[in-house]
Amino acid sequence: MSTKRFSFSRASRRDLLRAGMYGVCVTAGGSLPVPVFGQAAAQLAAQAKADGKILVVLELSGGNDGLNTLVPYGDDAYYKVRPNLGIPKKEVRSIDKHFGFSGGMAGFERLYKDGKLAIVHGCGYENPSFSHFTSMAYWHTAAPNSGEEYGWVGRLADTMAPAAPPNFLVNIGARQSLAVRSRVHVPVVFDDPNKFTQEKFYEEKEVLGAVSEERKADNPSRRFLLDTARSARDASALVQQAWSKYHSPVDYGITGLDLPKVAALIDAGMPTRLYYTSYRNNAFDTHVFQNDTHKRLLTYASDAVSAFLERIGRADEVVVMIFSEFGRRVPENVNLGTDHGTANLMFVAGKQVNGGQYGTIPSLTKLDAGDNLIYTTDFRRVYATMIEKWMGLEDTSKILKGEFDPFDMFA
Repeated sequence: MSTKRFSFSRASRRDLLRAGMYGVCVTAGGSLPVPVFGQAAAQLAAQAKADGKILVVLELSGGNDGLNTLVPYGDDAYYKVRPNLGIPKKEVRSIDKHFGFSGGMAGFERLYKDGKLAIVHGCGYENPSFSHFTSMAYWHTAAPNSGEEYGWVGRLADTMAPAAPPNFLVNIGARQSLAVRSRVHVPVVFDDPNKFTQEKFYEEKEVLGAVSEERKADNPSRRFLLDTARSARDASALVQQAWSKYHSPVDYGITGLDLPKVAALIDAGMPTRLYYTSYRNNAFDTHVFQNDTHKRLLTYASDAVSAFLERIGRADEVVVMIFSEFGRRVPENVNLGTDHGTANLMFVAGKQVNGGQYGTIPSLTKLDAGDNLIYTTDFRRVYATMIEKWMGLEDTSKILKGEFDPFDMFA
């Protein structure tokens, strides 16, 4: 079997995108000295300034159990279906006569009681998938059962800034999320700010190695490649410099997730408007002995989000949206855990948020044939709220592939 080699000289811009050049990113794996990019980084940093509202998306991977996150302690049906996993009323951080947060979620309790946290009930979609990969793809693209190739955050970036300015979109993670895949933007993707290198195929090595020396290229595809590579390397320098200068007196808890990295970039004046990060490694996939593990995970996430919003100097301009790819089945399983479910909670936190509860609460007694909650809120309504009511775009239909009524969630 012969292998077809990729040719840069014959490549169109679309060919380059398909070959992966569009996702030039910085990841852990090597060290690039900052002085090499010092001049470019300084120039970019000088241009970086506050430029409107910022959206931070936090993914809780693995399928967070919403019923043991915001506990319906006022509903006897909850304790009937979860005789072992049901969180006792005395351990719940109550916010009203029906609901209370899991015992370790002091940060969320404080945000809610301060009016800075919105809870959206029953979020899901028609014909739900119980596969982590498939359901997450639906949430990433905001297009269930469609095969959409671009992410909803990427499409949002394309609409907000069609000229694709550098550093507009940042994804913190080991690999680029489908959520930020964009038609025109090159997301800045990094994991450890102190260790990074450009990912490249063997065939790309010679071209990318000449980025710092070559300033002009007659071939449009080669010019696009060089511009993309330079942008990635300049962004790498900015990220490393921002992280090295970041110092916070705020305690993020035992783990800050990746939110301190977001705080560092905002503090440094990066012109980024859209950030995407996650609680990684399917951490919330709690099939066995759920209670202690889940409480600990929620404590970490709650502390990190609360500290992040406390630390941000531009708190009036930053909102965090939190989701998971699905909830858990209503009854507990025989392993003292919960299995993959359907409808779930979403959270929106920020100083400009009109805190409270939104959407219709799903019934714990009227379940589907698989003992799952029946969703009451299409999750894209929350996306539409972020796009229209927070980021200020009037038409969300092109981004979300349909009409979805936003919530009146912001001051």
